[in-house]
Amino acid sequence: MARRKKVYEGKAKILFEGPEPGTLIQYFKDDENGPEAGSGANVAPISAASEGKGVLNNRLSEFFMAGLNNIGVPTHFIRRLNMREQLVRMAEIIPLEILVRNFATGGISDRLGIPEGMGLPRPIMEYYFKDEKLGTPLVTEEHIIAFGWGNQQDLDDMVELALRVNDFLSGVMLGVGVRLMDFRIEIGRVWDGDYMRLILADEISPDSMTLWDLRQPERADGSVPEPGPLSDVYAELARRIGVLPSNVTHVSKPSLIN
Repeated sequence: MARRKKVYEGKAKILFEGPEPGTLIQYFKDDENGPEAGSGANVAPISAASEGKGVLNNRLSEFFMAGLNNIGVPTHFIRRLNMREQLVRMAEIIPLEILVRNFATGGISDRLGIPEGMGLPRPIMEYYFKDEKLGTPLVTEEHIIAFGWGNQQDLDDMVELALRVNDFLSGVMLGVGVRLMDFRIEIGRVWDGDYMRLILADEISPDSMTLWDLRQPERADGSVPEPGPLSDVYAELARRIGVLPSNVTHVSKPSLIN
């Protein structure tokens, strides 16, 4: 990478100053992420890097973000620059992770005793305060308004944005034989003239999803097992969607992202 000013570095990405004002370059690393907010911590953190994971996440996030842009869902994505980098719009990130649950798994099953894999009556949204020192705790809408992380209009807009993302992702996943159990997004504020609006930020990749495979092979007795976690999740999802680069053929763990 050429010398440039680093703005932020997390577990999976590095942000650099972009070539134009109001832009950033988002670089995808190979480092593994541990369990995300609300996972119930039933997946052990993985410290080893998976070769090619950053390349796949860059391609997958481009696919999802560009698709959302095309249907009118505002995102920070501008374009992919190369195998590991994309140009994104700078945004003021709201300090929340929004977890959208379609089926019970991970944290909600642990907390409420709901069987893993059970369909929820409707998509359920959970909010987590982004502070790793505190363990990214679950918070309520009352906390969000009281502490100034957002107002009621922000909450309404976040719910609408998250539901539109959910409809798009659920349809894409179902089309390739994958059940979208849940996913996590981050939202940022940008100014358009005199008006502020909310856009989808960060990334959309297997790092922030729980995915179950609906294409289960038959058993020896001819029966088909119940859906379970998608194995080799990065490469397999990229292969099914059709964005797997020719020089990446396998990415190891994790097989389940909560």
